[in-house]
Amino acid sequence: MLFNIFLSFTTLLIISALYLAIKVVPQSKVYVVERFGKYTKTLESGLSIIIPFVDRVAHKTDILERQLPKFQISVITKDNVEVGLVSTVFFRVLDASKSVYRIKNIDSAVENTAISVIRSAAGKLELDDLQSSRESMNNEIRDRLSKAAEIWGVEVTRTEILDVLVDDQTKDSQRQQLNAERERRATIATAEGQKRSTELNAEARLYEAEKIADAVKITADADAYAIKIKAEADAEQTRVVGKAIKDDGQPAVNFEIMKRQVDGLTAIASSGQSKTLVIPSDVTKALGSLELILGSFTDSKKD
Repeated sequence: MLFNIFLSFTTLLIISALYLAIKVVPQSKVYVVERFGKYTKTLESGLSIIIPFVDRVAHKTDILERQLPKFQISVITKDNVEVGLVSTVFFRVLDASKSVYRIKNIDSAVENTAISVIRSAAGKLELDDLQSSRESMNNEIRDRLSKAAEIWGVEVTRTEILDVLVDDQTKDSQRQQLNAERERRATIATAEGQKRSTELNAEARLYEAEKIADAVKITADADAYAIKIKAEADAEQTRVVGKAIKDDGQPAVNFEIMKRQVDGLTAIASSGQSKTLVIPSDVTKALGSLELILGSFTDSKKD
């Protein structure tokens, strides 16, 4: 009878010891183990064994990334505008022993530190920069908060400025400033358009002047070329006449004179200035003599 009681007690003791010794840690948690009230080790996820009745799991710490509830704080910007910032912080526990032995309420500690850091960071910016530079501000807050939270074994993964709250008076001032900025940009755009139009008109006039100058140059070159050709023709004619005078003497001179008289009469007759043409008798004699001179000039050529 006593043996059965002892056996049952022994079996129960063994089962209890195995139950206390074998620990299965979930993937999302770590266990902090104490031995006689003093921290011994941290059990990671999986199957672990501790000394029963000596070691005990004092804390079960969640290592998943967690988010603080949204909180609103009042800050003063660099340009002395009071605004409200709605923020939140994402973090996770890296060292469970520090998070349970160095701080009692880790969520409250992170939140209070975040409020201090956010106020300090927002005080460096003006209101316009605060609204347009949220990403850079979030990065600055995360870096500073991470350094402050290292002592608690916590990693701050992300901080977010969810909203910037301003009063109605500030909104009206921003609206007036925005309208003034739009008018300024419109004025600048109009001025730039007028400037560009003036530049294009000036370029068009310059192009027209260049083309007119090119046309004048081409015309002058053509006139110069025509004068050159005419001069060369006159020179050639003079040379031929001179040679004929040298070879044939007075008949050639008389022929050239009569020829010029006939050309002059032809020009007068074709001018259309008068309907009646009076020719002196000596000119008609000259016309009659022209044939005689031409004949003698031809005979001289034959000889």
